[in-house]
Amino acid sequence: MPDRAPQPVDRQLPTDEARDLISLVRDIAQREIAPKAAEEEDAGRFPREVFALLSEAGLLGLPYDAEYGGGDQPYEVYLQVLEELAMARLTVGLGVSVHTLSCYALAAYGTKEQQVEHLPAMLGGGLLGAYCLSEPSSGSDAASLRTKAVRDGDGWVITGTKAWITHGGIADFYTVMARTGEEGPRGITAFLVPGDAEGLSGAAPEKKMGMKGSPTAQVHFDGVRVPDERRIGEEGQGFAIALSALDSGRLGIAACAIGVAQAALDEAVAYASGRRQFGRPISDFQGLRFMLADMATQIEAGRALYLTAARLRDAGRPFAKQAAMAKLHCTDTAMRVTTDAVQILGGYGYTADFPAERYMREAKVLQIVEGTNQIQRMVIARHLAGPEGR
Repeated sequence: MPDRAPQPVDRQLPTDEARDLISLVRDIAQREIAPKAAEEEDAGRFPREVFALLSEAGLLGLPYDAEYGGGDQPYEVYLQVLEELAMARLTVGLGVSVHTLSCYALAAYGTKEQQVEHLPAMLGGGLLGAYCLSEPSSGSDAASLRTKAVRDGDGWVITGTKAWITHGGIADFYTVMARTGEEGPRGITAFLVPGDAEGLSGAAPEKKMGMKGSPTAQVHFDGVRVPDERRIGEEGQGFAIALSALDSGRLGIAACAIGVAQAALDEAVAYASGRRQFGRPISDFQGLRFMLADMATQIEAGRALYLTAARLRDAGRPFAKQAAMAKLHCTDTAMRVTTDAVQILGGYGYTADFPAERYMREAKVLQIVEGTNQIQRMVIARHLAGPEGR
């Protein structure tokens, strides 16, 4: 069956530097990521060497200040880089998004001294981060978290368990939300915890239906001592920091979702153009052509939505509602598009010989992570109609 090479996405980029950046990312994706993706996902192998390469290329700190080793790129550009990486392999695209999320608290709320001491290594020193908010009994209700940080002299002792942590057990640093005061959101504080801290350990990775190469694990804090110099922001400010980080993180998930959807569409178009039935390519049949048209339209709409939210963020304007909309729409789109791609490939789509089934399995988790899509609908509705129970 002849292959039809997918055309690169025609991107609207603000500068020549951004265009060069996308070209670099595409080259890395085609040479270093995509060729190994299927085999390594099947084997459950995390590509740490790829993240080292991305760090060397300056791609792990794109939206942060160059003063600390970042790339000084607007979110509009950073998110399109994520999309390109996720097109090649979601484990990599989502991993970069989570790492960026893990750096956010320190970059946005840390003191100058903290930023000078830690950010260069986090953004460009080959380190990998993890974000610790969820727990076994507090997922969507994150403000009910139980992990505690107790004052001990000039530092803190953290005890508890975090759950569903991307890079759990292998990260070099963890941004951790822990309870330091009263019940509810006002009693939570943020900490930057080194991955080799005594008393910190990762459980065995979860066995998942997709993204098998990306370790997701519980992280245990058994009396982990952290100096007060690693507290981020004020005591009790942690939940506000977490929500602010998630507004930006949801845009990363949206971009990754569109990357997976685009990869699935490219696979479906290539297959439909080469597969012949009744004496002609199946792409000649109107019913299938309409499926492809709907898939492409949904992807373009999702891309426009996440970019609109990103441009609001870059302009310093409120974007939380648009971020929730982008996360909701883009991840639902990824699920629909990947499901349709499997249908277009027919029996082949259900086999591991083609990547469509992997895209479908991977798309599902994007509707769950960093706030389920039901939570996104609640966030959007609050912006429209105000909080519940007034």
